[in-house]
Amino acid sequence: MNSEIELVLDTKSALGEGAIWNHKTQKLYWINITGKTLNIYNPAVEINKELMTGQIIGTVVPSESGNVIVALQNGIYYLDVETGTKNFIVDPESDFQENRFNDGKCDPFGRLWVGTMKIDATGNNGALYKIDAKGFATKMIDKVSISNGIVWSNDHTKMFYIDTPTQKVMRYDFNNKTGEISNGKVAIEIPKDTGSPDGMTIDEDGNLWIALWGGYAVGCWNPETGELIHKIKVPAKNVTSVAFGDSDLMTLYITTARQGMTDEELKQYPFSGGVFKIRTGTKGVPANFFKGDF
Repeated sequence: MNSEIELVLDTKSALGEGAIWNHKTQKLYWINITGKTLNIYNPAVEINKELMTGQIIGTVVPSESGNVIVALQNGIYYLDVETGTKNFIVDPESDFQENRFNDGKCDPFGRLWVGTMKIDATGNNGALYKIDAKGFATKMIDKVSISNGIVWSNDHTKMFYIDTPTQKVMRYDFNNKTGEISNGKVAIEIPKDTGSPDGMTIDEDGNLWIALWGGYAVGCWNPETGELIHKIKVPAKNVTSVAFGDSDLMTLYITTARQGMTDEELKQYPFSGGVFKIRTGTKGVPANFFKGDF
């Protein structure tokens, strides 16, 4: 990988997150959690469209209907990207006002998996939920601290999941037909001085690309051996999410955050909170879309 990292958007987002590439529209979706915005970036014309959601936003996934599903402060919504109109789907944590939604993705069957965490990022009162095409929510994992990156193996038999403070990537056996998980085991342990695991994506070889909060980098790991294959240095302290994009799925888009940085760190890394990209020489896999129309 000889490419150099490039700044795509100098947005200075407090908490840029949730990168996902829509291969049908050839656009990058990403969010600013505390800025309460959904962003749609079109690299062909280098325009970033910002949609105000009115609530803290935790994740965005494309829907097969052509719009998106967003996880907001008070529930999961179907959102029309042209008009900004929202239709409520479900809120599995309506009784937990101290929690908010965080990262999420769709499995190969089209169900949304999305996790929660306390707004102040303490304790382990969060959970991971599975939401089907009819909007029914099932709690799949409880006692979660900061629910983060989630992906599925290319043969649809494994699910990989990050609860950030554990410094681990867990691997579960996954039944794509039923959406059940079992036999959770540690796939990767990330040393604290490397940074904390945040968002995650997978490439066509089955390797995991993980954003490292506090690590100034993205790491690529082999989940079968737990080995770190290589790292990409990012000119920002808090690296939050990654997504392979462009027409060949070989450009890695990277979101970052300014939250939690000192004035000195911000002076040293002025583009923190921006969106970056780098050509990898590695091909990603198309994102899974939500199968349900609300």
